[in-house]
Amino acid sequence: MKKGIKFRAYPNKEQQNLINQTLGCCRLIYNKGLAMRDEAYKNGLKVGYSQTSAMLTDLKKHDDFAFLKEVDSIALQQALRDLDRGFVNFFQKRAKHPQFKSKHHNHQSYRTVNQNDNIRIVDKYLKLPKLGYVKIKQSMKVGKINNVTIERTPSGKYFVVLNVDFELEFKPNKGGSIGIDVGIKDFYSDSNGNVVHNPKYLEKSMRKLIREQRRLSRKQKGSNNRNKQRVKVALVHEKITNQRNDFLQKQSTILVRENQTICIEDLKVKNMMRNHKLAQHIGSVSWSKFFDMLSYKSVWYGNDIVKVPTMYPSSQTCSCCGFKNPLVKNLAIRKWECPECHTKHDRDTNASINILNKGLQTRSA
Repeated sequence: MKKGIKFRAYPNKEQQNLINQTLGCCRLIYNKGLAMRDEAYKNGLKVGYSQTSAMLTDLKKHDDFAFLKEVDSIALQQALRDLDRGFVNFFQKRAKHPQFKSKHHNHQSYRTVNQNDNIRIVDKYLKLPKLGYVKIKQSMKVGKINNVTIERTPSGKYFVVLNVDFELEFKPNKGGSIGIDVGIKDFYSDSNGNVVHNPKYLEKSMRKLIREQRRLSRKQKGSNNRNKQRVKVALVHEKITNQRNDFLQKQSTILVRENQTICIEDLKVKNMMRNHKLAQHIGSVSWSKFFDMLSYKSVWYGNDIVKVPTMYPSSQTCSCCGFKNPLVKNLAIRKWECPECHTKHDRDTNASINILNKGLQTRSA
């Protein structure tokens, strides 16, 4: 199998300049390829990767674009392949029409491919085309490197993401079964009665984020002070992201190590984000990323991830007798008593038990 491994990189000043130049060249070629394909479409012509690749070859022959020869040629080709993939996804209705890239966009990266072992790790350095040996902070051993993505964050840090081959070794789990009901106030409640509280990293850092953002808005555009303040704002965002990712990684690992079967709701998070009153809180809690982590880790541990249909009334149904109480549709009701069997329920714990039961029924059907 293949997986991505991310390491922090510490390029020297000369390497930083070359990385930044490569990012600019890849962005230029991507935008020229996009303009070429859009223009051809208006004229009723069909343009694909091969035509844009020929355009890149012609550009390198002009003196005005001689700087394209100074950067990694494979990275420029990969930019055109990314453009082609974007159009394939667009025509298959999996994504929106490709957009022109800006140097002000938060995510800046380029990808290069390993050919003839031109990308390899030597001691504490990663050898990359044109860049030479770049110092990295390697936290684990890697297998065969297929390609590398070099990233520059808004805060000015550099990372390398290695796409590597690895042998999948199934890790044992404790064989339990669990139902998960995610929420906003509490991150999730499970069918065993455990509750994991939502750390709310964004909300806790909101005052600092607002303060730094206001300072940024008062700086003169184009000034060095504005750029310094921009980095401070980016560092606040970066800290929130790192805290959230660390929390999600730990919680997902605990679940897959302790359980064989994990039942979750098949939530349409994108549709839920249309609720403007809850959109910020839903985005902050990151349910989608959490479910994605459970999915790929379940492959490593051999778990079964069972998704319960979205419209299943898990909160309204009594987990003891099956009575459906329509009054519980009111989200303000956190505890209720079943009119039939008089069992007292906690809303979220009851929902997680119902999710587990429904998931087990779905799997055995």
